[in-house]
Amino acid sequence: MRKTIVIAGASGYIGSNVMEHLKEEYDIIALSRSTKNKEDEAHITWRSCDLFSYEQTREACEGADYAMFLVHSMIPDGGLTQATFEDMDALIADNFARAVSANDIEQIVYLSGIIPKESKTLSRHLKSRLEVERILGGQGVPVTTIRAGLIIGPEGSSFPILAKLVKRLPVMILPNWTKTETHPIDLREAVQALISVVGAESLYDHHIDIGGPEVMTYRKMIEDTADVMGKRRVMIDFPFPTIKLSRLWVMAVTGEPKDTVYPLVESMDHAMVAKDTDGVKQGEIPFKEAVEHALEEEEKQMSGGGKKKKAPQQYTVRSIQRFGLPDDKSAAWMADEYFEWLGRVAYPLIQTTKEQDDWEIALLRPSLVALHLSLEDAATDDMASFEIDGGLFAKLTEDDKTGRLEFRRLPDSDEGLIAIHEFVPAMPWWFYTKTQAKAHLVVMWLFGRHVRLLGEESDEGDQVVEAPTN
Repeated sequence: MRKTIVIAGASGYIGSNVMEHLKEEYDIIALSRSTKNKEDEAHITWRSCDLFSYEQTREACEGADYAMFLVHSMIPDGGLTQATFEDMDALIADNFARAVSANDIEQIVYLSGIIPKESKTLSRHLKSRLEVERILGGQGVPVTTIRAGLIIGPEGSSFPILAKLVKRLPVMILPNWTKTETHPIDLREAVQALISVVGAESLYDHHIDIGGPEVMTYRKMIEDTADVMGKRRVMIDFPFPTIKLSRLWVMAVTGEPKDTVYPLVESMDHAMVAKDTDGVKQGEIPFKEAVEHALEEEEKQMSGGGKKKKAPQQYTVRSIQRFGLPDDKSAAWMADEYFEWLGRVAYPLIQTTKEQDDWEIALLRPSLVALHLSLEDAATDDMASFEIDGGLFAKLTEDDKTGRLEFRRLPDSDEGLIAIHEFVPAMPWWFYTKTQAKAHLVVMWLFGRHVRLLGEESDEGDQVVEAPTN
């Protein structure tokens, strides 16, 4: 019998290539936020899934034997996003890990980045990749992590940025980070590495580095890419660390968004060379050959499809804040503490009341309800999620809902998240973004400070109790 594998990020750069090979041996559940332009085919079933929703993710993973996580959040979706990519990735990974565990799935295969030896000074991008790996394994399901450096392919992030720099800059100023070594690998071989570990029990709870046949500096990659393109480029060494300045000129030259460029350029200061390579075949395609293939595929895509249409403006809000959480405090405690604290510090402007498990936030008097929030399921130590289903500040959709407010504790950590998802404000969008959205960030900062002080008071109390007496 064919086994079934569920793929988060199936419509992305890596996911679409992985599916083409996996469908020969597996039935695939392909997850995508929108399936409007997706059609099922032999051995591939598309399921619409918002990975920020645990319930949707749990339902979408039903029937799978294995899971593959090929997602990152460095490109925010439409609307207003008040969250770092690290916090968005942590929340998505937590949902996916819980969903996989709830469906008794045997293994998670995860694509990450090569972690350099100097792991104490990692870039934000690599720190996030490590955190996601930890969170995916936090629910007891074995995780097999494939760690790759720069993947040479026609889409994605890193290589297209490098290729655009070579195409558009006849004179290139090369800062110190271009002397950093990395270990590029052809997309086709990275895909084969991912496929090869599915169901491999000997590699459960292992991470494996992959790379091609050549370890190269970024300067050497630029030179070889220019050679493949048939372009002569003047290269001038600039012997100073200029990561912050490099982020700006890379963004300006390539036209790529800040949310993508900044984390990737910051990571280029680290040597990313494969070290732990046991159990997976390493790449054999030379760098120049990989570049030729990537450029040919890019040309085919451009001639066949043209430019992607710009997504329409969305008027939804996603906001995620992270802060320290005392060891003995749960997500359920966090939710109650937040509403009670808000009613205390903002009284009489804001008043909060609780009816059974639901909360109301009112302005000036209890009858003037700004938001009504209903608990979705019983709150747990790890998660408390509320539907925003009414109030003057909420614009209800066709299903009488307008987003969620979630409180969660990240597994095996002393950190909590408070997140708003898919909230649709009732007030005019321009006015909301200048007022209520900014006020929310201030409130979250103050609540984080409040929780931190509670934790410090608790620690001081423990020290007093444990102090020896004469």
